[in-house]
Amino acid sequence: MVTLIAIGFAGFVAQLVDGSLGMGYGVTSTSLLLTLGLAPALASASVHLAEIGTTAASGLSHWRMGNVDMRSLLLIGIPGGVGGFVGAVVLANLSLDAARPMVSVVLLVLGGVIIARFIHGRRSAARTEGGGAAATPNGERRHGWTLIPLGLVGGFLDASGGGGWGPVTTSSLMAAARMRPRTVIGTVSGSEFIVSVAASVGFLLTLGSAGIDFGIVAMLLGGGLVAAPIAAWLVGKFDDRALATGVGGLIIFLNVDRGLGLFGLSTTIGLGLRLAVAALSIVVVAYLLLRSRARRSIAASESGAA
Repeated sequence: MVTLIAIGFAGFVAQLVDGSLGMGYGVTSTSLLLTLGLAPALASASVHLAEIGTTAASGLSHWRMGNVDMRSLLLIGIPGGVGGFVGAVVLANLSLDAARPMVSVVLLVLGGVIIARFIHGRRSAARTEGGGAAATPNGERRHGWTLIPLGLVGGFLDASGGGGWGPVTTSSLMAAARMRPRTVIGTVSGSEFIVSVAASVGFLLTLGSAGIDFGIVAMLLGGGLVAAPIAAWLVGKFDDRALATGVGGLIIFLNVDRGLGLFGLSTTIGLGLRLAVAALSIVVVAYLLLRSRARRSIAASESGAA
């Protein structure tokens, strides 16, 4: 019972992160589930089954709001589904000793990607919103066939690492600056439904329904449903770069010791790095929050003077 409550809390935290940043549900929930002792394949399978519901709702909402480019969605989503299916089969057939450190290394990298995406994302967003050479009625340039390999890699990492579709694909599309940020997020959210379904099919075929605890899936979903409105409120209250830095630091903190185990490093070194990551994350988050508060104060003063 205590474990199920902790899993529900993991779903709550993961949805809080994803709803606030637009990415990170799989990476955060898988990291927390691994910390609770779940096997990597079971953790990733549970997360992807839960994501079928969340990504369907999210993708439909973005489509209704006109935030989805259907051509780009299919170009990245279908290869993403293929990569997700293959990644699920690979992870399900790995031994526990081999899978756990491998997944932790993937999550370590994705934690860094989340931080980098939001530290540097503002410049890409500003550049995209400014327009540029237009190739569509909306003033956006279409992505080409390069989306296919991006989808394959993103889908494989998402299933084999327990998460990563958002950090990999959103950061790449934002950096390319061909579509508006809202279109990037809507297209990625819609295509993630295809990846979640394909990865879930892969896990069900290799693990079997008996190998998946649907109580875990239900608790993840329940925690996410509770967090969704809170996340919407958080978006306007916290600086996104500070929040992303804290989340990325948490993911690295949770996975650094298991990741280092793949290279045969001692647990003492892992503990030292954990403490260093925690301290650095706290300092950087505090700095970003203070800077954001100072900027808001200056803007309010200037507005009052005007």
